[in-house]
Amino acid sequence: MVCPICHASTRVLETRPAPDGAAIRRRRECSRCERRFTTLERRQMDPMQVIKRDGEHQPFDRAKLRAGMLRAAHKRPVDPADVEAIADRIEAAVEAAGGELAARRIGQMCLDGLRQLDRVSYLQFASVYKEFADVDDVQAELAELGAEPLAGSVRAAREDAKFPPNAA
Repeated sequence: MVCPICHASTRVLETRPAPDGAAIRRRRECSRCERRFTTLERRQMDPMQVIKRDGEHQPFDRAKLRAGMLRAAHKRPVDPADVEAIADRIEAAVEAAGGELAARRIGQMCLDGLRQLDRVSYLQFASVYKEFADVDDVQAELAELGAEPLAGSVRAAREDAKFPPNAA
């Protein structure tokens, strides 16, 4: 590091974490003019990328991901914090994959997360993501959903709580 005043080399006097924990604070002294100054060093992450179906690269947009899942869960008994948790897992997966992940894989992770939360939200998201062309596509997806256990659904919660099916 060079001195911002005289551009000579500097030495580090003290190093410690910044109060927010996201940076390193270093106290430095110039070897020529003996002025002291502080630097903050932060980790700079490369922007995460999504590889679209046509091969185009696009910046990862967590807000867009979250908005799509919330749109599918609109007026459904889904806690927005659960959608945030899905977005967190997906963002961590993109980082773990080196900052690049296929849109197809991200979409599948959204579907998997929504399937666990609420099947109607899952179906709404799937209808857009899988580009259902007609009712036959929806029925095929419903048949696949019907073959799975009810864990995580509102109906399962009612059954677990011993409520009659028409009590709500």
